[in-house]
Amino acid sequence: MIDQQIPLRGSAARLPVRPRTGRFLVLAAVFVCAACGLVYELELVALASYLIGDSVTQASVVLSVMVFAMGVGSLLAKRLRDRPAVGFGLIEAALALIGGTSAIVLYACFAWFGESRHVLVGFSLAIGILIGAEIPLLMTLIQRVDRQDAGGAVADLFAADYVGALVGGLAFPFLLLPMMGQLTGALFTGTVNAAAGGALVLWVFRRDLTSRSRWLLIVVNGAVIAVLATASVLVDDFERAARRAVYGEDVRVALRTEVQEVVLTGARHGSLDLYLDGRLRVSSRDGHRYHEALVHPAMKGAHRRVLILGGGDGLAAREVLRYPDVESVVVVELDPAVTRLARTDPALAELNAHAFGDPRLTSVTADAFNWLRDTRDRFDVVVADLPDPGITSSTKLYAAEFYGLVARTLEPGGRLVVHAGSPSSRPATFWTVEASVRAGGLWTLPYRVEGRPAGFAAGPDRPAGGAEAHDWGYVLAGGQTVPRLGTDPGAPALRTLGVRQLPEGGGAGERARHHPVLPSTLVHPRYQEEP
Repeated sequence: MIDQQIPLRGSAARLPVRPRTGRFLVLAAVFVCAACGLVYELELVALASYLIGDSVTQASVVLSVMVFAMGVGSLLAKRLRDRPAVGFGLIEAALALIGGTSAIVLYACFAWFGESRHVLVGFSLAIGILIGAEIPLLMTLIQRVDRQDAGGAVADLFAADYVGALVGGLAFPFLLLPMMGQLTGALFTGTVNAAAGGALVLWVFRRDLTSRSRWLLIVVNGAVIAVLATASVLVDDFERAARRAVYGEDVRVALRTEVQEVVLTGARHGSLDLYLDGRLRVSSRDGHRYHEALVHPAMKGAHRRVLILGGGDGLAAREVLRYPDVESVVVVELDPAVTRLARTDPALAELNAHAFGDPRLTSVTADAFNWLRDTRDRFDVVVADLPDPGITSSTKLYAAEFYGLVARTLEPGGRLVVHAGSPSSRPATFWTVEASVRAGGLWTLPYRVEGRPAGFAAGPDRPAGGAEAHDWGYVLAGGQTVPRLGTDPGAPALRTLGVRQLPEGGGAGERARHHPVLPSTLVHPRYQEEP
């Protein structure tokens, strides 16, 4: 029975290559297909994190669904054991088409329908099933080429599979994304996948194919490659159309930096919105509320030297530089493209009052965490104008270790202020940030102001940033005592913001009374609900 299913070595004579060469080509195909499969997985995780947010959740959904689906695919592959060559060829063509177009379809669903979660699960399931069906068929093919013991065949296949996954995992962030971007990178990966699978079957195993099967594979693989190539040619037009659907018709600047996607919308003289990785960061309509509420409470007291972490848009610096007795301001921004845009774009430069042209300001391009670890400078005020704490990529900038570094840079009596998310819609995140500030050795005073959420961009029929306005939450902190909420007597006249102190806070000695203290995470709920 076994000899009927796995032909003897002598059957290799029917192949157009020597057994050793055939075995090498099968393993090379395993290598390429594994690399492509991992790129599809990483592409889905990256795009889902960008569109939906919370990369931990999205990675968990994609990977868990894919692993489950791979098991299903392995079981379904048993139905193709009698025709492994044509089965493998068709599976690779389907995988190339679905995986290659997954990023475009996912982005299109979000841009035009505002929902991509169900599509994400569907692609994860389909790609996982097809990847899972590969190995059983490749096991049959490699023993068809050069019969060897089952243990040796499994070892060779999995070695090629794992090495291919390594190469694909490294190629995605260091080669495909920087050179091609997410959409074109996925299409290119699909083309390579289809070419590798089709070439293996149509060349090495062509004598195992009937004339009908051979023409079927030629037509299917040709059609898949044609679709992917056409999509690659049209991808720029698609991105522009999708961007208009998401951001509206007034997109003036759209660029992908090494750090993030930066989009600036609005008229040159009028309304202006700045989106970073799709999330509304600055709006000329209400940006003054966010930055005035962020900066001015921390400026009560000495403020000769001020450090702004993030804030490459220049709006926090604009508020700080309103104080004539400020001697120096240091802005530490990770993405130089943002500070360059803040300097050179007429509308954004006008909005930030040309802050980067002020001789008191010094701009530094660096990761805030690493910069704090290396600096020996000390400051009267530290303003953390950082990405939203709900974004997983910014988690380390809201950890207790980070606030410990900030505390080290504060002068005696110095203050720190942090944007900590919404205390009403996301209380767990807000109060965990507050607890982490205290874990860094600082006394805290949480407060809030009415404002809009910093959500993802929405289409013209959906309000930008979210469905409804809500509040911004902040944590004011000091190294010795709880700072007093207010503004410096010498501060410029401010609009009425409706700043309200929240009822909880305290120093390191009071941690256990209200909140859990997690030094390096943002995902722990509060022990006590907000009154």
